Order: sequence, then structure tokens, then C-alpha cells
Amino acid sequence: MAKSAHEDAPAEAPADAAKPVPGGAATAAKPVPEDAAESAREDAAGSAREDAPGSASASASASAPADAPADVRRSAPADVPDAGSADPEDTGVHRAAVRKSLLRPLVSDLPAERPVGRTGHPAAGAAPAWAASAASAAPPAADAPSADAPEGEAVGPEGTRAMPVPQLLPSGSGNTGATPLKLLAQLTNTPPPKQTVLRTVVRRFKIWTPLVVLLAVVFVIVQVVRPLPATSLQLTSASSYAFTGAPLPQSMPWPAEGQSVAEVEGLGSLGVHGAQNPVPIASLTKVMTAYVVLRDHPLTGKQNGPLIAVDQQAADESASADESTAHVTAGQKFTERQMLQLLLVPSGNNIARLLARWDSGTQEAFVVKMTAAAKSLGMAQTRYTGASGFEETTVSTAVDQLKLAREVMKNEVFRSVVSLPNVVVPGVGRIFNNNNDLVKPGVVGIKTGSSTPAGGALMWAANKKAAGKQQLILGVVLQQHGGTTVNDSLQTALDRSQQLIDSVQGGLTSATVVKKGEVIGEIHDGLGGSTPVVAAADLTSAGWPGLRSTITLTPQAGGLPHSAKAGAVVGTLTIGTGSARASVPAVLQSDLSSPSFTSKLTHF
Repeated sequence: MAKSAHEDAPAEAPADAAKPVPGGAATAAKPVPEDAAESAREDAAGSAREDAPGSASASASASAPADAPADVRRSAPADVPDAGSADPEDTGVHRAAVRKSLLRPLVSDLPAERPVGRTGHPAAGAAPAWAASAASAAPPAADAPSADAPEGEAVGPEGTRAMPVPQLLPSGSGNTGATPLKLLAQLTNTPPPKQTVLRTVVRRFKIWTPLVVLLAVVFVIVQVVRPLPATSLQLTSASSYAFTGAPLPQSMPWPAEGQSVAEVEGLGSLGVHGAQNPVPIASLTKVMTAYVVLRDHPLTGKQNGPLIAVDQQAADESASADESTAHVTAGQKFTERQMLQLLLVPSGNNIARLLARWDSGTQEAFVVKMTAAAKSLGMAQTRYTGASGFEETTVSTAVDQLKLAREVMKNEVFRSVVSLPNVVVPGVGRIFNNNNDLVKPGVVGIKTGSSTPAGGALMWAANKKAAGKQQLILGVVLQQHGGTTVNDSLQTALDRSQQLIDSVQGGLTSATVVKKGEVIGEIHDGLGGSTPVVAAADLTSAGWPGLRSTITLTPQAGGLPHSAKAGAVVGTLTIGTGSARASVPAVLQSDLSSPSFTSKLTHF
């Protein structure tokens, strides 16, 4: 049937009728265009393949006559397998690959009267008469590639031709057939410039400069908004003052025997003489008894305290001829203040034991309190065995007893009692102090002591006005001996103590340590700024030749300001301690200003 179709085709068709025109469409004026016939053959072959898969292509190729025109023979590719061949590669996949490689006309090239299905192929049963006759006349080798189709030309979807890719650059340039994306990549993919030291520095500068700027901004903000550091007050003048002249302690008449010590309370020690070994102290023990009673039963001002009844034991002991006593009878009642007067002025041993029983129940329990009090005062070489000192086992040193004197003289009731040369106690009468030196100017006590083991002993106190106030002089002498009796030894202790008192009173002086308006220190704002501080008045101190006193500058309570006007009080300038302490206000010499913006940035 294919052969008859070939014979019916016009033999005199011009050779140029099969040549394609630009755009791939044949000239419409020709009776039977070659590409139309070829398309008809392809459609017929496609229909045959659909009707008989795997056999249409082979039969079409086998039925092509040897004397068929050259174009028909060309349309049968050499690699199409024979229909009767049992080549295992003759599969549907292989035929599909062969079919996709054939040149197919554009959909737009199909005649208008040919219906097209949704898939781009002619609708079934809609082929025109000329396509059917062309298919019957042409050999069924429609799948062979056309000689007019360029080899390797891409085929579009559903068998349409793909648009040719224009050649962007001339042949031989090495870029023939390059796509625009490849060309763009070649144009933009330029190699980096050669690295040099300058380029490296510039690149790093560009990278690090923003970071450095950011850090600088953060630093400035933190420095500006951070809390201001606390201001401080610093002493810039001398931290001590030395009194001129020959050192007083070296010229004082220290006793050649026993132990002795002296000081000006708050100014310092005048010296310690003699080996500080524990020795009996006799009635100096009563000072600790009075200290414990006033601590446990305190009195202030003009208070007299509770009434204390005299028991039979105290009344019986008052008749003893072997010790100093106060004459009392059982049942009498005396106030606490009167009891202290009977204890310290006539040095009544019986009253000491009575007060111990009143305070603690027994003398032994009271001694425990005395020992604990001595330990709290740092009296490491002191041992108490009784409340009166009659026992020679009660021992101490001059240095330890001076510690007690310094503490007990802070009590105003105690001071008022020991300074009495004599006193009238109702029911007892007038009693005299056995410290005869109390009649000397400036002597204020404190307590005598005498016994055969102790010799003469005296804890003494005196006053001397210097630097506008009374300076308290304290001293202790132990183990003094003279004459043939205990009273002679006591008088020796009194005489030698008075010599020391006279020497100190004569040597005490005063001096202007700092003058008004003198720069004594600075206030530092913590960020490099400082403001001078001056004394608001003359600072005058008591002392003696050779004494070196410490000067301190302390800030005012509540802290220092960051800004203040000139003359504002910012602290206190002080010399000495305790009752000898002297001080004046410290004020700003000029205005104190808060730290500047520059100071905040330049100080960490």
C-alpha cells in the first residue's frame, strides 16, 4: 500500500519544491510541498505505531523500494533496526529516543484545516484527504530525520522545533554558543587585584574603623553616665608635731627603787621605770573593788544609790587593830555613795568585804568578777585573791595598775570620791583621807596602799591646765620603803610621787600646731581633681618637751560632697586622744566643683 502511494506522487515535482524557506515553512504555491508530504508520512507512521507498537517502524523501513527517490531513501536512517531483527535494543525506549531526535515541524507550520489535539498531534480521524494520500504514497519511514534539518538541532516540546540560540561571538573566539548568563559570569568573574601592603592596610582599616568607632561611642556613654567615685579627704601637712626642748621624761625624778610609771592621759606616756614583776599592792586593791561595784550598780551625777545594811561581820571587823577599817555597827544603813566613801577615804577593809558580799553573795564570788574585770582591761600580770588587799597574795605591776587608773577615772562618781581630803558620813563622823598630798595644788587622788609585804604604794592623779583645758596626769609607784614603819614607807611613796607630779606639771606646755588658714589637706574627686582644705582656727595642743603627737584629718560624718562652696566644713583636724584631744574644723579654701566632662573621659 505504501508503494502505490509512492507511484501516485507527481514525478515532475521541481527539485527546489522540497527546500525549506526561512522560518521552516514550505512555499504555499507548490502543489505538494515536500515537508507537508514528510509530515503526512510521519503522521501515518505515528498512527501505525500507535496501532501496532514495535512493528510499524520496521515494516515501513523494510517496504521502502530500492528505486525510491533519493529523499525517500535518505529518510530511512541506517540505524533503524530491521522489523524482523531480534535486537534486544529494539525497545520502546530506543524508539522514543529515535523519534525525539527527528526534526518535527513547528505547530504553527501545520495547515490551518488540520485539526490539532490538545497534545499537539492531529486529532484522531481528522486527517485531510491529501495527508492520507501522501501517507499512502510515501514509504512508512517517516521517523527518519530529514536531510534538511541541521544535525544536532534541538527539538522542542511535543515535537516542535526549539528556537536556535544565536551565536554571541564570532567563530574562533573561544566563546561560540555562549549563553548570556555564561557571558555575564565571564565578564563579572574578574580575578582579585594583587595583594599589596597598602591594600591590606586599607582593607583592615575599612573593617576595623566602624568597630572602633562603635566602641568609642559606647565608652564615652559609659564614662559620662557612670556614678561619680566617692570623694576623699587627704592630709597634706605634717602628720605629727614635735615639741621642742630637752625631753622631759629624761629629767624627771624617778624613784630609784620599786616600780613607777606616769602619763598624761590622751597625750602619751612619760616613761616606765623598774622591772614590772608582780608584787603585793595592799589597799590599791580597793580601786578594783570600787570599779566592779560601780559597774554592776552604776551611779551618775548626784545620785546616792540604794541603801546597804551593815551586817554583823562588818561590824565585828571594824574593831580590828591589824588593818585599816571604818567604824560601823550592825544594822546601820548607808547609801552606795557613802559606802564608797567609807571604802576609799579611810580605806576600810571591812567595808570592802561588805560590798563584795552585797554585790555577789560571797567575797569569793566577787573575786571571780575582779579577776574577769582585770583580764578585760589587759592586766595580764594581776591576780586578785580578796576584795580589800589585805592578803599579800593579791599582786600586780605598776603598768597594770595604771591601766586600771586610766579606766576608773572616767567615772565621775569615782573621781568625786577619791578627790576628797576628808568627808562627814552620818553615823560615822568626819573621816580623813590618808593621802596627805591631796592638800597640794592640783592633786586629785587616787588611792594609797601600805603593808609590810607591799611597803608604800600610791596610785595618784593630778591636773595641770594647758592648751586651754585641764590635763589629767596619772601615775603609780610600788614597793617604796623608808623609815622603820609601814607609815614611813607610805610617806616615802607619797613624797616621791609628789616629786613626779611637780616635774610633770612644770614641764607641761602648749603650742600652736597649725595656724588658722593654713593648708592642711585636699579633697580628691576621684577623677584627678583636687581642692585645698585649710584649718578654720588655730590648733593648739598640750605637751612637753620631746613629745611627738600625731595629727589626723578625718572627713565629716555622712560623707564628703561632690560640690560645695568655699568655707564649707568638710572634716576635723585633731591632735591627741581622750581628755587631751584638741581639734578644729577643716574647711574648703575654694569652691569644690563636680568633675568635668573631660575628667570623666580621661580617668577610669
